[in-house]
Amino acid sequence: MGKPTGFMEFSRLSETNLPVAERVQNYKEFVLHLSDEQAKTQGARCMDCGIPFCTSGCPINNIIPDWNDLVYRGDWKNALDVLHSTNNFPEFTGRVCPAPCESACTLNINNDAVGIKSIEHAIIDKGWENGWVVPQAAVKATGKKVAVVGSGPAGLATAQQLSRAGHAVTVFEKNSRIGGLMRYGIPDFKMEKSHIDRRIKQMEAEGVIFKTSVFIGTDGELGQINNMATTTIAPERLLADFDAVVLSGGSETPRDLPVPGRELSGIYPAMSFLPQQNRVNAGDDVPEQIKATGKHVVVIGGGDTGSDCVGTSNRHGALSVTQFEVMPRPPEKENKSLVWPNWPMKMRTSSSHEEGANRDWSVSTKAFLGSNGKVEKLHCIRVEWKDGKMVEVAGSDFEIKADLVLFAMGFTNPAAKVLDAFGVEKDGRGNIKATTDGAGCYQTSKAKVFTAGDMRRGQSLIVWAIREGRQCARAVDEFLMGSSVLPR
Repeated sequence: MGKPTGFMEFSRLSETNLPVAERVQNYKEFVLHLSDEQAKTQGARCMDCGIPFCTSGCPINNIIPDWNDLVYRGDWKNALDVLHSTNNFPEFTGRVCPAPCESACTLNINNDAVGIKSIEHAIIDKGWENGWVVPQAAVKATGKKVAVVGSGPAGLATAQQLSRAGHAVTVFEKNSRIGGLMRYGIPDFKMEKSHIDRRIKQMEAEGVIFKTSVFIGTDGELGQINNMATTTIAPERLLADFDAVVLSGGSETPRDLPVPGRELSGIYPAMSFLPQQNRVNAGDDVPEQIKATGKHVVVIGGGDTGSDCVGTSNRHGALSVTQFEVMPRPPEKENKSLVWPNWPMKMRTSSSHEEGANRDWSVSTKAFLGSNGKVEKLHCIRVEWKDGKMVEVAGSDFEIKADLVLFAMGFTNPAAKVLDAFGVEKDGRGNIKATTDGAGCYQTSKAKVFTAGDMRRGQSLIVWAIREGRQCARAVDEFLMGSSVLPR
């Protein structure tokens, strides 16, 4: 624990952001992590609660009290070791994880939770600054070869763990750069891609081979997948060349809104809009980039992806940005006695919202209106939720100007054609069917084919992807070697 009386003496101190007027001028990160002394004080707030619910609230079961105590005592290097013992990529989670651990913090019952995410952020940044994050190559090679399809957080975690166990790992990515949806879905102002690049260098030094612009499927499917791939490898060849294959791609099929006027131009899924700006930031040439500059933008969907669309539109110089959510406006504060230690439903305002957005709830889009084939307005209606069903409010119709409409309503399933190419069994939601415990965990219905991350569980958080990647790596290691020393 930290200081025994720290939680009574010190208040929570959150990380600060650069001013809005400054940060919207570029796509760089703007969150300033805590100073050493501030992090020490925040670590001191970690109480001796007996049962650390934060650890169970964290999908990867970070040993949070231990590294809080080590930061409080100034032992940053050991704090980094403890952090890395459960999390391969804390620089990712320390920036973009919503921190369910903080909701589960015992101090959160009647006070402000320990600033766990800010301490994690400070630990890993200090680790990189001091050169403590180094390659950890396996001492002995097993002679086994593993192919990992998809280079998002699940694929990277799987690859790193298996490489450290001594297996020869090759990661295949259909895009021209490694990182999956972290690279192309998360705006640079939330996580600069240099964090991915230096992990790739570490993993290459550990022996992992990365092959980009390679699509695993058939030539006929390549043209139907929105990617940058230039080479196609059939699943049969992969299965013949490797002792095990892990499918760890993202959930990339966006939820659509098939209402009248959907065919008008100017209406796009968020994942057609966001990756283009990331590619431009990386120096790629993106012909006919979707831009919000000088436009009235409407974002449909109130989650993180919608927030990312808001922040990117503001940086483009949109005339206005409006974000609609079909669900009711959540309460300003949760009923802690009812929901703790679970993730609460409450009003959340992101940094992108602070930069400028008109937000509205209980709004359903009835139609898109326009002329000359171009969207100009949305026809909307207000709704109520009764007995779990959405009911339109009579006479509440309204219209709103829109030159650009972005769908941020989530994703339904991974690319079905990739799954079909491997012949794996799917669940009722279109994801790969596989269990997470017991014999045969993370194994698909296809011999020696495993799966982890969004392809198995559906659209989720980076922290869940890392967890599944680590657990899948252990399952693969057990499959190849009969036993495993890798952690779950």
